[in-house]
Amino acid sequence: MDTTTRAPLARLHQAGKCYGKTRALEGLDLELHAGQVLALLGPNGAGKTTAIGLLLGLQRPDAGRAELFGLPPQSLQARRLAGVMLQTAGVPDTLKVCELVELARSYYPQPRALDECLALAGLEDVRHRRYGQLSGGQQRRVQFAMALCGRPRLLFLDEPTTGLDIDARQALWRTIRTLAAQGCGVLLTTHYLEEAEALADRVMVIGHGRLLAQGSVEEMRARVAQRRIGCVSSLAPSTVAAWPGVQEARSGADGRLEVIAARAEPVVRRLLAEDPQLSELDVRRAGLADAFLALTGASAQATENPANRMHIEEEAA
Repeated sequence: MDTTTRAPLARLHQAGKCYGKTRALEGLDLELHAGQVLALLGPNGAGKTTAIGLLLGLQRPDAGRAELFGLPPQSLQARRLAGVMLQTAGVPDTLKVCELVELARSYYPQPRALDECLALAGLEDVRHRRYGQLSGGQQRRVQFAMALCGRPRLLFLDEPTTGLDIDARQALWRTIRTLAAQGCGVLLTTHYLEEAEALADRVMVIGHGRLLAQGSVEEMRARVAQRRIGCVSSLAPSTVAAWPGVQEARSGADGRLEVIAARAEPVVRRLLAEDPQLSELDVRRAGLADAFLALTGASAQATENPANRMHIEEEAA
């Protein structure tokens, strides 16, 4: 996507923010353009919540500046063009789903139709149910519908799929892709790194309030020269771990042998030579989770589950 001639929808320029002696952001630059999905990633205390707070006008930078549609983020004109789905929301339990979305629609001059909002969030079947009677995942979808109802040009989605099952998460992904294709900009934070890998045009990784790296998912993957090898083998992980070129070898949760190596070919050849009964061999390149770990120095144990999930808790604002 060529964004060089377009003004960004949201921008931080050399933004800095401190809480007492704690420096939450230091000289952070961020731009988000129309039709772009930008994933903002970082470990606990990285500064993600602070960055979003500055762009939404919930806080003011101590240094640098924040802009929303070229305006101060506190301006009503700018806020009416943005939709927001934060991690926590004070939503009345006693109101019905349709009543909550209608209430949110009333704040905008040209809102989406109620039925469209419910359909985009997959809420048609629970439209008459009270918010307090919904599951956590359904409540997240209500919050998503409320964020969409004003036809925003920019969506802030802070951990949007927490609590959703796989089908609901995939449906939300489809909606996000559709909105981006229609020109809506999306700023996404997520603790599911496969979610960022599936949705993002660009990724920014921050740590201790500073930018660590940014680029496309492919560019981020390219930072890590690793291959992940999986197989069913009688070889002991401790034996394979001692081979040249092997960075790590372990037994996975399903009993498969999992090997990380800089180059796959020599390791695969030796695996086949030393275990003729080896089966179910697969080789994968490094993913976004591997790049994240390499950049942030986080514990490799955090990526051991099958979905490549890493729970990244937000810092306290």
